[in-house]
Amino acid sequence: MSITIKNSNSILDAKWFGNQPEATIETVSIDSRSLQNSEQTLFFALVGPNNDAHHYIKDLIATGVQNFVVTRIPEDCENQANFLVVENTLVALQQFAAYYRSLFHFPIIGLTGSNGKTIVKEWLNFLLSPDYNVIRSPKSYNSQVGVPLSVIAINEKHNLGIFEAGISTVAEMDKLEKIIKPTLGVLTNIGSSHDEGFADLEQKIQQKMLLFQDAEVLIYQKSSQVENYISAKTKAFSWSFKDENADVFVSKKEITNQETTLFYQYKGNSYQLKIPFIDKASVENAISSLMVLLHLDYETSVIQSRMEMLFPVEMRLEVKNGINNCSIIDDSYSSDFQSLKIALDVLESQNQFEKKTVILSDIFQSGFPNEQLYAKVAQLIVSNKINRVIGIGETISEFKDQFSNCITFKTTADFISNFEKLDFSNESILIKGARSFQFEEIVALLEEKTHETVLEINLNAISYNLNFFKSKLKPKVKIMVMVKAFGYGNGGLEIAKLLEHHKVDYLGVAFADEGISLKNGGIKLPIMVLNPENTSFSAIIQYGLEPEIYSIKGLHAFLKIAKQKNLSHFPIHIKLDTGMHRLGFEENTVDELIATLKGNSTVKIQSILSHMATSDDPKHYDFALSQIQLFDRLSSKIINELEINPIRHILNTSGISNFPDTQFDMVRLGIGLYGVSNDENEQKYLENVGTLKSIISQIRTIPAGDSVGYGRRFMAEKSTKVATIPIGYADGIARAWGNGVGFVLINEQKASILGSVCMDMLMVDVSEIDCLEGDDVIVFGESPTVSYMAKKLNTIPYEVLTSISQRVKRVFYR
Repeated sequence: MSITIKNSNSILDAKWFGNQPEATIETVSIDSRSLQNSEQTLFFALVGPNNDAHHYIKDLIATGVQNFVVTRIPEDCENQANFLVVENTLVALQQFAAYYRSLFHFPIIGLTGSNGKTIVKEWLNFLLSPDYNVIRSPKSYNSQVGVPLSVIAINEKHNLGIFEAGISTVAEMDKLEKIIKPTLGVLTNIGSSHDEGFADLEQKIQQKMLLFQDAEVLIYQKSSQVENYISAKTKAFSWSFKDENADVFVSKKEITNQETTLFYQYKGNSYQLKIPFIDKASVENAISSLMVLLHLDYETSVIQSRMEMLFPVEMRLEVKNGINNCSIIDDSYSSDFQSLKIALDVLESQNQFEKKTVILSDIFQSGFPNEQLYAKVAQLIVSNKINRVIGIGETISEFKDQFSNCITFKTTADFISNFEKLDFSNESILIKGARSFQFEEIVALLEEKTHETVLEINLNAISYNLNFFKSKLKPKVKIMVMVKAFGYGNGGLEIAKLLEHHKVDYLGVAFADEGISLKNGGIKLPIMVLNPENTSFSAIIQYGLEPEIYSIKGLHAFLKIAKQKNLSHFPIHIKLDTGMHRLGFEENTVDELIATLKGNSTVKIQSILSHMATSDDPKHYDFALSQIQLFDRLSSKIINELEINPIRHILNTSGISNFPDTQFDMVRLGIGLYGVSNDENEQKYLENVGTLKSIISQIRTIPAGDSVGYGRRFMAEKSTKVATIPIGYADGIARAWGNGVGFVLINEQKASILGSVCMDMLMVDVSEIDCLEGDDVIVFGESPTVSYMAKKLNTIPYEVLTSISQRVKRVFYR
């Protein structure tokens, strides 16, 4: 890309303010936190429900960014940069991308559907890249923002594009169609995802089909519902398992040894094809990919040889604990320029150490000549302040001199043979490699070894849930996020890093040691300690934590230590008891509180807070309202008599939704961040964060009359196939979940728990399930949910989540 700011102005029909009309634009950005922003970046200041990028423009100018698309120029930024003023910055980003797309005239494959978009995109990239220089959407960049960012990555060397488009409601696809302008369309499976955004299935299909309104050809599974919306100028190219009138009729499929043989008829001839998958979704996605190859007139032998080599698509980037106190960012299955930029941003957002290492393979499909490509990669490495580069591959080895502190190996095997000579400790490591380099072997070497039960944490879901609740807040209302109890069992430091990246205002922990751990991990956000013991006050001061003070005795104890340390205006938080009767100053102690603090400059009241007892229960609405009213009255009295202006907050997760008019200055988000709501309707809009997974250790068949587990609490009435899972009550699975009460999911089927849950194991009935030793087991996640488990166990989701032992490995992914 090389567009001047002057040209950008005419593209966007913007009002121009600046003095450098010939300034050149090389990249586009929407993320103020990215270290890749530079003087040649055009920054679009997007405005969301509760986040406005205009607030960060002054900081961006300080880092060297000079070109901005805005709806207004911040007062303290006038005459300091080039500004293009528009009515809507998101619309402007989409207009810019649509214009940029119009500069290129090679074929574009556009994909949409409910499921399978990203997998088909990645498979098509694999199948077609030997013959084309492909540009494709990185990861799942298919949204109103992701699609324009994907398209803007095209360069002059590309000759085929593959872009996916995702929508969640009406009036979205039209905008994406103008940006992608596909010449060949692929409609994948239409399922129930995002059903809530559409009146019915018919409307969903109609909206998705808008992507193909000007496409030359559409590939789809034959359906009259779809055909109702195919444009007259678009050629239909259909496939079917049932309708012999389809262009490609799949007459039979045979499943053997984890592979499927498809028999299909095309243009009067019969063919067969092997693919290394047996599940229905993968088979359908493979057929969509096959249809593209048929449309492009690939030879049968090429189709067969390439389709046999299809692979499971790893669509997520994982954050893992590594050996020697390292943190690993595992993106070991792709190596292209765009995804490298994304992975480096993730490395920065999750960075726990000053030292940063990137292990990088040869980069493919960049569209740039190698000299230009590795110069750009080296620039990214410098921008992201990477301390060490380890390159693996013939090509990157040739360009070793482009990088400082770089060591290279020709192959992954060479790296592994020299592994013991390399020092990996106390650092963040990004592992980024093309699939052919088999970097999963490097991950295995560097990953901390634990048992095979893991709690997978979806960082994208946390971001989504955070933004869901932020969208409910009034402008300028701050947000504190609770990361106590090891992040509600999900992992405190990694989640705190993400929240810091999202620029929340405060973090909340229960005890000082939790806050100290976060500070030692590099967290710079202010951290409030909700239940500080008097003995921890010195440590709280030492680590710059902020204590909640809830009693006169505690206040005097803290003031004594603060005076001894000659503190001035040290931030504290005053807790009022308005009816919870757990901790806090009661109404009859408020006067003494005021008298103690009047004229005292040792501390500063940073906030005044209280806690609601029934914010989630409509039956106690009046009581909740009385708490809010008492809090307002008591906090106002303290503010007026001490002549201060603290932050006031009383609402927790349920309160945010149920008492929107009493947000005061800040709210405290807890369990909602982790995808759990007490409101069934609201629950539908939250994303599942944690999935507890294990494997099958052993399978055996017992005869009728035999028993399973301690106390013989399960007696087999017939021959029963039993699978043993290496997870038990020491990992946090309640014993009450056993004896047929609970179940796990194996190959998407329920397996009832037999007998008692043991300390380290549980046993399940797999008599009706086709499974093998080593197969994955879902303990909770999408099903069963933690809310379902809590209901069956007569407890609350908090207890289920926080009970998961820290010996269970946490794996974070995007």
